[in-house]
Amino acid sequence: MAETAERARLAQLESLGDPMQFASRIHGLITFSPLFETFNLTEIRVLSEFMQVYRAGPGVEIIREGDAGDFMVFLIEGRIEVFKQDRSNAPRLIALIAPGQSFGEMSMIDGEPRFASCIAAESCMIAVLSRDSLARIILEQTTLGAKILMELVLMLSQRLRHTSSRLLDYMDREKT
Repeated sequence: MAETAERARLAQLESLGDPMQFASRIHGLITFSPLFETFNLTEIRVLSEFMQVYRAGPGVEIIREGDAGDFMVFLIEGRIEVFKQDRSNAPRLIALIAPGQSFGEMSMIDGEPRFASCIAAESCMIAVLSRDSLARIILEQTTLGAKILMELVLMLSQRLRHTSSRLLDYMDREKT
């Protein structure tokens, strides 16, 4: 894995050790997670073996808009604020992420720069899945890997539909 600015930021966070100890907590949050809602505890335990768990203090930038990204994040505890630079380069709050939700999937999949910045609004516990770890899951745990990919595609498709709907609403308001 190439050292990136984001990897350096992750290295500054408090590592919480063996991710398996958090599998039950992650499983308890899946009702709030569009990505993992169909996963059983056994699948979450296997997935956890491929993740790293960290604590980020309030105000810590986990993902920076424009940076190269090769991982996604699952929020176990806390709250994340998502900011996007507007045309005058001022940060605008565009979303709040609650426990059970994930972020950073787009860059993990397509390798493009991060779309927005994600900052801990309070102390947060996060589980990180890298692109390399996802590739290992696909090779070593093929059924689970296929399920993760299908759920990622479904989730990203739903987000695109939602965003497209909001864009159409905005365009309709602009006409009037």
